[in-house]
Amino acid sequence: MADLDRPSLNDFMPGPDPGEDFMATAGEPLAPGATVASESAVIDALHTVYDPEIPVDIYELGLIYELDIKEDGDAAVVMSLTAPGCPVAGEMPGQVAEAVARVEGIGRVEVRLTWDPAWTPERMSEDARLALGMF
Repeated sequence: MADLDRPSLNDFMPGPDPGEDFMATAGEPLAPGATVASESAVIDALHTVYDPEIPVDIYELGLIYELDIKEDGDAAVVMSLTAPGCPVAGEMPGQVAEAVARVEGIGRVEVRLTWDPAWTPERMSEDARLALGMF
């Protein structure tokens, strides 16, 4: 049987198609003149969000592809997951949006889940590799 004819694990698991993006939003606009949060404060918030199947936070796993904090305090995050069939694909962007929106000095947050490029273990930090025993 050719590889193209063989079903893959993703055929049996829920989740978005690899070309499909999901988006989640949270937060409210900041008051004019409010102090905008630093990138490090937002990264600290990202360290509090975990994939429930992996004991490492999403930032150290390398799931955050882009983080953009605008001058008005609004933030945009582009992230991925370890696999398109990940059972938390529909929930994780909302969890990330809520965590970032809780940071003082952040207004509206938009989180977009993308599958391009696909996540690979090479994106993990050294700390994540050590925590998972991948040396």
